[in-house]
Amino acid sequence: MSDVDHLQELIGLPAVDFEAGTAAVRPAADAAAWRIGVEPYEDEDRTWEEEFNAFLDEVDPAGVRALIIGQWGESYDKDSSYPIGLVVAAAGRLTSLEAVFVGDLLQEEAEISWIEHADVTSLLTAFPRLEALGVRGGTGLRFPPLKHESLRGLIIETGGLPAEVVRGVLDSELPALERLELWLGVSAYGGDATVADLQPLLSGTRFPALRHLGLRNSELQNEIATAIASAPVVAQLQTLDLSSGTMGDEGAAALLEGQPLTHLGALDLHHHFLTEPMERRVREALEPHGVRVDLSDRNTPWDNRGAEGRYTTVAE
Repeated sequence: MSDVDHLQELIGLPAVDFEAGTAAVRPAADAAAWRIGVEPYEDEDRTWEEEFNAFLDEVDPAGVRALIIGQWGESYDKDSSYPIGLVVAAAGRLTSLEAVFVGDLLQEEAEISWIEHADVTSLLTAFPRLEALGVRGGTGLRFPPLKHESLRGLIIETGGLPAEVVRGVLDSELPALERLELWLGVSAYGGDATVADLQPLLSGTRFPALRHLGLRNSELQNEIATAIASAPVVAQLQTLDLSSGTMGDEGAAALLEGQPLTHLGALDLHHHFLTEPMERRVREALEPHGVRVDLSDRNTPWDNRGAEGRYTTVAE
């Protein structure tokens, strides 16, 4: 796992690690995105449940707007239903909660594909006013279709996103959704979604409020770019993120030869396998129209193996 760091903010609020007994130096409850986590070796006598209960006692839960679930123990010991269940049980006290991020772990805490998850939609059911939900890790992840009127932002970061989860998200009724970001990953780590699975999204009929779309970190990045080139959803977007995957000249050419992208404010293609001439073509086609293009982090295939040697930013 690389290119993944601890969250620095959530819904514009700075991330702050909760530490029991430090009330004198804490921000107000509504002025931070509170990260709660325990180190399995350093905090052997303190569970995530104990830390969370201390948080509810020491920080006014009715004022908390954003919550970040960090490490809750060894990744192979308990899945995310453990901390999620505790947060859901406290819904009656967390009455101002707008955002939750589950699994804010670094590589040294657990590789992204070792983070064990469960059904994360119980958070949306318990918090009907939740506006942002983020998840890191795809192993065991479930997202059965649901209806939620308030969710505006959804991000799922994985080294391999199961097709069942993709279908669950795209079968959901999320009329307020403005930002959707899916890290599709690679088949070796469970990323078995195909471009066909994305068709309900690409049709432009699923999420009418969508303005930012990220289909990232995929070994199918060229195929996705080809589908995007004629996808009706693009017309409603303000920003498009196809970064961190295996895109080469063929994917970039499909984008340039497809529907106009000049209405976009930004196109993110960082971590790519484009040649310098293709980079110039992309910039010359879009930047004069005011599109901010990110073509940083050009890569070369492993062992000079051509397309077979391309790699995503995040896998294991």
